[in-house]
Amino acid sequence: MNSFQTALNAVFPFLLYMGLGYFTKASKIADEAFMKKLNHVIFQILFPIMMFYNLYDRDPNLKFDAAFVLTSILSVLGLILALCLLVPIFVKENPRRGVLIQGIYRSNFVFFAVPLTESIFGSGGAAVTSMLIAIIIPIYNIAATLILEYFRGGKVSPAALVKKVLANPMIMGAIVGAVTVFLHIHLPACIEKPISQLSAMTTPLALFILGGTLRFSSMKHNLRYLIPALSVKLILLPAIALGIALALSIPPMERFVYFTLFATPVATASYPMASNMDGDGALAGELVVLSTCLSVITVFLWIFFMNTQGLLNS
Repeated sequence: MNSFQTALNAVFPFLLYMGLGYFTKASKIADEAFMKKLNHVIFQILFPIMMFYNLYDRDPNLKFDAAFVLTSILSVLGLILALCLLVPIFVKENPRRGVLIQGIYRSNFVFFAVPLTESIFGSGGAAVTSMLIAIIIPIYNIAATLILEYFRGGKVSPAALVKKVLANPMIMGAIVGAVTVFLHIHLPACIEKPISQLSAMTTPLALFILGGTLRFSSMKHNLRYLIPALSVKLILLPAIALGIALALSIPPMERFVYFTLFATPVATASYPMASNMDGDGALAGELVVLSTCLSVITVFLWIFFMNTQGLLNS
């Protein structure tokens, strides 16, 4: 029962926030245009605040584990390389090749990993996750740009890539947070309190908007791509990640963060990016929608399994 409760407490809020967002749009209390505008505000304003505060408010005894970060980076790069070699063997259309590669490696790490880790390990888990987000998100963005450009026959300017990465609001928030930690800057209470409150509202509101923008369009003709891609994304990759983490004796909190890097659903940003870079936008959107809905079940089952096996305990 304790394992079931742990898994339920970690995952049910996601279902509630997303369900409320979907109901709000379905009942026409708010339309999709409003949801998209609010989503832009969250991305540009609230996410940087959350990234900043998770690092600023970290446990002072929390240590930067360089080996863990390096393992995460090499794992993501290794996965991207493997997908670039394997996907073209099974998929012949370039617009779908780029979308499937991006959909499998690029997780919704920001939306899901922070609240999941915080619900199980507290603020220390959120800080570790935020630190890793600041490193992994640029890799995601750079790789997605290169892959989608390659499969549409284009070239990418290195200067444009650097500019795009540095302009990412989440990266900017993480950089400012890291600077305050490094310089031991302490904010006055009148500033720290509202920042804390804004940070706390970011994830629930983001998931609410995600639910309000889910679109269940016709998926029948893409099932031959969706079923294998999501099986790899939500079942095979988490299993491999957990096996690697155990083999390397990664501590429980970092182990779970590493697990969420591969077990969370397809990044929402992959849909507009694919649509604007001549990828199969319909397939990209379907990967986001189905993975988001199915991950509520798969992540719950994975957490339940890890807790019953004692893999979440220090």
